[in-house]
Amino acid sequence: MLPKLMFAGILGAGAGLSAVPSLAQSAIEGVWLTPQQSEMTVNACVEGFCGYISKIVITEEIRAKYGPAVDTVTVYTDYNNENPALKDRPIQGLKILTLRQTDATHFEGEIYNPEDGKTYDGFIELTGIDTLVLKGCAMRVFCAEQVWQRVALPN
Repeated sequence: MLPKLMFAGILGAGAGLSAVPSLAQSAIEGVWLTPQQSEMTVNACVEGFCGYISKIVITEEIRAKYGPAVDTVTVYTDYNNENPALKDRPIQGLKILTLRQTDATHFEGEIYNPEDGKTYDGFIELTGIDTLVLKGCAMRVFCAEQVWQRVALPN
């Protein structure tokens, strides 16, 4: 089975498409919306570029998996992390992408998946000013990908 990227789960909300990045920043920087309405923020960081979980919502898929009690939780934690010392860290604001730019439209690095607590090799390709393709792979063979859209900046 292909590794399931965490973006299919508990994250998300957002809207719109269009916001052009300023000339001083990289085209990858900004807020991105996944197909499941997850919202991720990508910024420059010491490692190159880092992506953080910006907003969390509970999807019907998560309710079905964990039951209605999931709606009463106020702080979601990294419960599935393989490292017991990290299981209590909050999901909100969690760094899940660590990338380095390899050319104008390609970024490579690691993708952390809180749904299974594992880190995968991955890359992002910018396919337009407001669109990117993210691919995460286990053992560089079993891969899953998603198309993300840039979230419009508020007026």
